[in-house]
Amino acid sequence: MKVKKLIGLSVLFVFVLLLAAGCGGGGGAKQGEPAAKKKELLFATGGTAGTYYPLGGAMAQIWNEKVPGVHVTVQSTGASVENMRLLNTGKADLGLAMNNVADDAYNGRGEFKDQPVKNVKAVGVVYPEVVQVFVAADSNIKTIADLKGKKVAVGPTGSGTEYTTRKILEAYGITYKDITPIYATFADAVDQFKDKHIDAAFNVLTVPAASIQDVATMRKIRLLEITGVEAAKIVKEIPFFSPYEIPANSYPGQDQPVKTLTLSANLYVRADLDDETVYNLCKVMYENKDDIAKNNATAKHLNLQRALSGVTTPVHPGAEKYYKEKGISR
Repeated sequence: MKVKKLIGLSVLFVFVLLLAAGCGGGGGAKQGEPAAKKKELLFATGGTAGTYYPLGGAMAQIWNEKVPGVHVTVQSTGASVENMRLLNTGKADLGLAMNNVADDAYNGRGEFKDQPVKNVKAVGVVYPEVVQVFVAADSNIKTIADLKGKKVAVGPTGSGTEYTTRKILEAYGITYKDITPIYATFADAVDQFKDKHIDAAFNVLTVPAASIQDVATMRKIRLLEITGVEAAKIVKEIPFFSPYEIPANSYPGQDQPVKTLTLSANLYVRADLDDETVYNLCKVMYENKDDIAKNNATAKHLNLQRALSGVTTPVHPGAEKYYKEKGISR
């Protein structure tokens, strides 16, 4: 009898433990079990002193807060050209790039000759990329044509800036054989210019650019204009370019507007990234631009109505779904 009672009590005790275990989680993960793992996404941006990297950080912060099940990590890279290759090989999931570079990549031209990048699709336009070339204010370099024989920072290797620099110099009849090209990051170019190791630097960045503001506080600079027949030649050859005027007082000592050219910086993703994730990334990016801009002012240029202006490569189906809901089309 005593044995039967002990067995009965033991069974009851086990039943109570199982019941407690089943109810204790309140419907969520059981105690001791890990929370659902988030999808890790690598975001290829650019150099730390450029626009892509800090902007990418601000975008990633909002995505991580507002896109469920996703964690975005920002990676500093050589920018546009490298980013397209990283996306194509699956070594990055998201990336920023100039629209002209992306178009060449998709069609196997320029830096991507006979090696078309097909595992990449567009999400949308992020901001205008403005060509800005600075020299010392007291320099005898008055125009782009005067750069012959000079030491010129042409942009980081594998960047959209370096690619664009070549095109602009070609319009003025200049090749890298006519100058001493310095493949420097924006930060390195600033340091070398301050130390008078280079004569000029090309930048394709937002306005105002932090790196140019930095150098202008240490040395008086002058921005070179890109106008006339040369500008017209560039726009005709590469229709992604359009005229742009840098407002006066964008930088210390710049009391006159400066005419130049602009492209657009776009967001791209791996073509095989799932539709739901891309839909949410796109939606959150455009609908939370003010929150992103609190951490990086470049985000103020995000404009849903112009999201597909300047996008010539295929758009990801996830982004297309969002644009269709909002009545946006190319």
